Amino acid sequence: FRITTWGESHGKAMGVVIDGCPSGIKLSESDIMQELIHRSPGRSIYTSPRKENDQAQILSGVFEGKTTGSPLSIIIPNKDVDSSSYKDMRDKIRPGHANYTYFKKYGLVDFNGGGRASARETVCRVAAGAVALKILNPLNIEIIAYLNRVGEVSIEDDYLERDLSWKEICQSPLFLSQTEKSQEVQDYLTTIQEQGDSCGASVTFVAKSVPIGIGDPIYEKIEANLAKAMLSIPACKSFELGIGNQAAASLGSSIQDIFYKDSENKIRTNTNHSGGILGGISNGMDIWGKIAFKPTSSIYKDQKTLSFQGNKTDLTIPNNARHDPCVGIRAVPVVRSMLALTLLDCLLMNQRNIINTEDIKELQRMI
Repeated sequence: FRITTWGESHGKAMGVVIDGCPSGIKLSESDIMQELIHRSPGRSIYTSPRKENDQAQILSGVFEGKTTGSPLSIIIPNKDVDSSSYKDMRDKIRPGHANYTYFKKYGLVDFNGGGRASARETVCRVAAGAVALKILNPLNIEIIAYLNRVGEVSIEDDYLERDLSWKEICQSPLFLSQTEKSQEVQDYLTTIQEQGDSCGASVTFVAKSVPIGIGDPIYEKIEANLAKAMLSIPACKSFELGIGNQAAASLGSSIQDIFYKDSENKIRTNTNHSGGILGGISNGMDIWGKIAFKPTSSIYKDQKTLSFQGNKTDLTIPNNARHDPCVGIRAVPVVRSMLALTLLDCLLMNQRNIINTEDIKELQRMI
């Protein structure tokens, strides 16, 4: 299950082509729209004021409401494009942005809205994720993601303490797992905006009811594929599985996940420090981890930089420019989509290796 995205931030449209989608899956444009709405700007005053309805159109791969097994192509037109604020920056190296590296690699760069390097590209990932979720949902695999930190504000990560649902998290415009922290986060973001600055964020991802035995050892470990998927998201700077970096300061006796049989006679572990994966293969526990996003590179503070000719210059972003003060907020549904895409690919690649499970029987019935 592979995706190829295309398009630029201020181009005519964004799009994605999906290869390897099973045939016979019921799919409509409304299914895709239900996921895109979570990523769209305008959920709160702390996201970009750019207004995009993100009306997805299925161009190929669906016949009479079902996938055909051929390449699935989805297009999302760009409607609210305003490149005026970028004209004065076209010859300047923008700190934190990819325009310098793109220029050195390709010899030219689309300076409007970041071009191909813009986070606008993630709309394609969410559209593809909607297709993956359409297949995973009947298997009772639930995919969730939420913010556990916004800048200096830490939202106590209670994944291991209580059962969370995506529906519950979506009730928060900031994708918070604890609504009592909402006002503190909003006050912090308001201060950041007033200062013309930006902040980073951390996102927790969780996949529940993942079958035992998917994934491969060594080079195609689930965590390796998940790391590549997550780190490919714009502004993502780190990936942790389970307790992640905390393991470096722990004793083996304190973080071992001990096996036991539950009331249904299923083998489980009493903790889940490993993040649901052992040896690159799922162990039946929830797959979970965290990823961190850097602060938005576009800030309204005056900055010193260089021109592409190497001359010293100043960089000032116009007040009419449109940028998120914290990219991590709208990254939450993107993280959820990348988790869904990666797990579905693992599931399809490994279905013949997993026998006698109701989940795989259901998947085989669907395909």
